[in-house]
Formats: sequence, C-alpha cells, structure tokens
Amino acid sequence: MKIIEVKNYQEMSQTAAKYIINKVKNSPKLTLGLATGGTPTGVYQQLIEDYKQNHTSYAHVTSFNLDEYIGLAKDNPNSYYHYMVENLFKHINIAPEHTHIPSGMNLDLQAVCNEYESKILEQGGIDLQLLGIGSNGHIGFNEPGTSFQAKTHVVDLAPSTREANARYFNKIEEVPTQAITMGIQTIFKSKEILLLISGKEKQDAMAKLLNGDVTESFPASILKQHPNATVIADEKALLGVKNVSLFK
Repeated sequence: MKIIEVKNYQEMSQTAAKYIINKVKNSPKLTLGLATGGTPTGVYQQLIEDYKQNHTSYAHVTSFNLDEYIGLAKDNPNSYYHYMVENLFKHINIAPEHTHIPSGMNLDLQAVCNEYESKILEQGGIDLQLLGIGSNGHIGFNEPGTSFQAKTHVVDLAPSTREANARYFNKIEEVPTQAITMGIQTIFKSKEILLLISGKEKQDAMAKLLNGDVTESFPASILKQHPNATVIADEKALLGVKNVSLFK
C-alpha cells in the first residue's frame, strides 16, 4: 500500500483528480468506482474545472457508485443519485446510461444487489475505485464485522455512521437506517484503489489502517493486502502516525 502525504484537503483533492484525469485521458475504455460524501467533493470539483478548461472527455468512461441509501428516491436531495448528478455527472460528458447507482427504492433489494454485481462483472470489473474511510474503518457502507467475502448487499448502518451523515439532513431521524453497498470483496477486486483520508477526525482511522491488523472489525484494513492501493492523506490525518516519512 503506497502512502502519499499532502498538506491539506485541497492538495489531496488536486492530487487525486490529476491521477484520475490521467487515467481518463490514457485509457480507451475505463470503469471508475465512485464514492460520495464530503471527502470526494473536492475531487469532483477539480474534475469539473478540468473539463471546462481542457475538455477532457468521459465519453468512454463507465461508472459504478459504491452505495445508495434505502428508501430515498432519485430526486431526494440526500440520495447519492442526486449527489452524483449535482456534483459531477451533469457537468461532464459522461453518458447517463454509463453511470450506475443501485436503487434503494426497489421492493426486491436482493435482486437489485445481484443485478448490480452482475453489471460490474459484465463490465470487466472496476479499473479504478475511489474510496473514503469512515471513522470506524468502513469503506463504502461496509460496517465493522462485514465479511471480507461480501459482495453487493444490504447493510444496517452503524449509529456512528448515521451520526456522521446527519449533517446532510435536517435531523438524525431522517438519516436512513439501511443502505445498499458494494461488498468488500467487490471493492477488493478493483484493479486499482485510491483511498482519500483528510482531517483530524480521521487520525484514529489512519493510525489503525497503517498500524493495525487486517481484521473484519476494521474493514479498510483489507486494503493493505491489495496489490495496487494508494492512500492520499493530509497532514492532519497523519498526525497520529509514527514515522510518516517511511511511507512517503
């Protein structure tokens, strides 16, 4: 696992965006795994700015999002479908039919999970997966205790996850209690992984990731066994890590 130390959130976003843009420009066909939430917003802003300035084409790109809340319709401002359209898709030339986000409104959620997994396999898997990390080590919505063998599935959201996401809602009671997420096995099969970690509130997670054991009680720890995983972390996130220079 390669560690890239950057100064702050802005530099993290710029570094990740440059990496993604390079992949987009140099791949005749590319499948991106995309994340939502506060962490990747800066990256998407950089991608949009590059598109405006340099006209980087996404016509050959297919995307699969990590997750979606159960019970939120596409037009709900807090759905991840809405997030992706507003924060990226409507600003670049990616074809809508090439973007994939699991539906949390289908009555047969298992069928949704199976179909999503099949679509990823049909596409040949994820070429580059963008990830954030939860304070409890979750990746996607794979909470502590999730099997490393899990594929796309329905998950009960941990109280800490709902509390962290409550800032996007009017009150915590509005935060859904379940979501559909790519499983850890699905994420791990990505050919390349880019994990973004920023801020002092992620210090403990950063330290556990680098210094802890590989265990299902800390889902992100599996990334240490991935053959092509890169972590871009800022100074505040790395404050709790000893010998940071060893990872540069």
